[in-house]
Amino acid sequence: MTNEVVITVVLGLIAVLFAFVYQKNRGLRLVIGSLGALLLIYGGFTYGTIQPIPYAETFDTGNKLQVIYPVERVQVISPVDKDTVKCRILTMGVYPESHNKDLWVLLKPSDGKYYPQSDYTNTSYKLNGEWQVVTRFGGDAGENYELIVVETDSIASQFFSNTIANWKSANDYVGLQVEQIPRTAVELERISVTLADNCRGTH
Repeated sequence: MTNEVVITVVLGLIAVLFAFVYQKNRGLRLVIGSLGALLLIYGGFTYGTIQPIPYAETFDTGNKLQVIYPVERVQVISPVDKDTVKCRILTMGVYPESHNKDLWVLLKPSDGKYYPQSDYTNTSYKLNGEWQVVTRFGGDAGENYELIVVETDSIASQFFSNTIANWKSANDYVGLQVEQIPRTAVELERISVTLADNCRGTH
């Protein structure tokens, strides 16, 4: 409840109580009591209907490959290799029905470090043979990135999740050296993309 709503409700209660207690002027009692009731109604309505607007992240989509069925391997279908991408994109792909491991996207910019990508669920979202994850770039226009898809066991997934949580807590996205990546994170596909815009400071 906001301070404005609290003040409105308190003033409404005071006005209503005053109308009950004050006996000298009936007209004044009626006016103040009505005003108090209106303030209470407004305060209650405001508290019940006004909620904080949730943050909704926006993203772009790149070019998309035609999927060939049946799907026989984990594959990136968007963006495509050598694509030019915006600062936030939805990386999408497909996987065969038999695939049951977690999927992660790692970005490797020109600094040579690796940056795991995640939504609120951390691992890439998988459903009915399709997967996706919001991918956030933070480099300069024209910078080349490698977009790497890996499959992981629970230990590697937890490592990436903890890494992202620590980076967020410190507000310092330092990247991972190749030797820090768990051995159980197995590379499945790697494509190259180029940034269309300057993305520094957009996150």
